[in-house]
Amino acid sequence: MPRVGISVVRKIFVLAAVTALAGCTGGDADLRAWVAQEKAQAGGPIPPLPVLKTFESFEYRDQAMRDPFSPSAAEQNAAQQVSPDPHAKEKLEDYPLDSLKMVGTVGGGPAFQGLVKDPEGTVSRVHVRNYLGQNNGRITAIAENRIELVELIPNGNGGWMERQATIELGAK
Repeated sequence: MPRVGISVVRKIFVLAAVTALAGCTGGDADLRAWVAQEKAQAGGPIPPLPVLKTFESFEYRDQAMRDPFSPSAAEQNAAQQVSPDPHAKEKLEDYPLDSLKMVGTVGGGPAFQGLVKDPEGTVSRVHVRNYLGQNNGRITAIAENRIELVELIPNGNGGWMERQATIELGAK
């Protein structure tokens, strides 16, 4: 009896396969007629390319006129006066500033010490004049709810510029 059941399943499978393949041989006459019709149509004219506007160029030849894309004399002087302090690299300088989190303070008054948590979960004490972040960020002040620092970032002209930054308590 089980043999009869298997032969019935085989016959149904073969019948289904033949039916599926029969659907694939319906022909593609309608597709060929559409392609021939599209090829027979004349193509339209191609629109001309737009006319490009010409712009006047201006060269800064006069020494009295400063090139607007170069730094001013004040910016150059400021960049020459500011440079990273040579110091032994501290642990918290390995992390980007936005990955550090202030979690509290210790002490009081001018002797505040900040508690900073790094991405690995280690909490470190920091003082004024310690360094944080990867941009030579030097701590300038510590308050109950924030740590203020000054970062030195490249200005793109071979010099440095200062940028104020703050890490606030409970931020993130």
